Amino acid sequence: MATDFTEEGAADAVIASFAGMPDERLRTVLTSLVRHLHGFVRDVEPSIAEWEQAIAFLTATGQKCTDVRQEFILLSDVLGVSMLVETINERGAAGATQSTVLGPFHVVESPPRDLGDSIDLVGGSQPCVVTGQVTSTDGTPLPGAVLDVWQADDHGYYDVQVPDAQPRGNGRGLFTADAEGRFWFRTIVPSYYPIPTDGPVGSLLTASRRHPYRPAHIHFIVTADGYRSLTTHIFVAGSEYIDSDAVFAVKKSLIADFEEVDDPAEAARYGVTSPFRHADVGIALQPA
Repeated sequence: MATDFTEEGAADAVIASFAGMPDERLRTVLTSLVRHLHGFVRDVEPSIAEWEQAIAFLTATGQKCTDVRQEFILLSDVLGVSMLVETINERGAAGATQSTVLGPFHVVESPPRDLGDSIDLVGGSQPCVVTGQVTSTDGTPLPGAVLDVWQADDHGYYDVQVPDAQPRGNGRGLFTADAEGRFWFRTIVPSYYPIPTDGPVGSLLTASRRHPYRPAHIHFIVTADGYRSLTTHIFVAGSEYIDSDAVFAVKKSLIADFEEVDDPAEAARYGVTSPFRHADVGIALQPA
């Protein structure tokens, strides 16, 4: 290990300290991290005050995390890192439904529900029915696939954000597809909404003159034995901010029409009032 720490040799000195690390992958990751981080510092040449401000920002980000909010995920999201990781990890997934970000509010275990149940526990303004089928990329139905679903309400809030207005578990459900991989549930059309701006990430968006809004969407995590887990969204076609998602998560293939159905017979079949909105989606999983 070098004894004379210089600008030119700083990264090499730190990397040399990893030589005895038995975990090869960890050594590779830390080596790359140090090279890029030191390169960034040499490029930006921060003052001591700026470096301290950066440390304070990261400290505040950690302090903002709770059991119902993950500020570091939010930071990763608004910097596009979450979507970059997702995009890298879906290479070679030809024919599979595209993935997108987890988001900061998958922090509560979704309550198990029967197919056809409603995840709207408070009576939103626009009743909606979501139907679909889970298949393999070759079209084979996947019976018993599990779908973890969560969404904001029609005011743009998740249950954990407004516990006085929404009961825990509102907008959430854990569904098991039937023998043909089909699923359906009742809900409401979610609203677009701002990501939380009362923390360090909000300050970052303000400083960069960026809006904090996400278009309306429903989250899914879909799993089936022998297949790769999928984390994705269904975006509501025509939603505001569909072209400028604050976390860069929109993909064209994930935009779905939530068509209005004004048919009392169809409404009665699904157990909703007429008119209602209906979205039908196909979800294809990649074999593990």
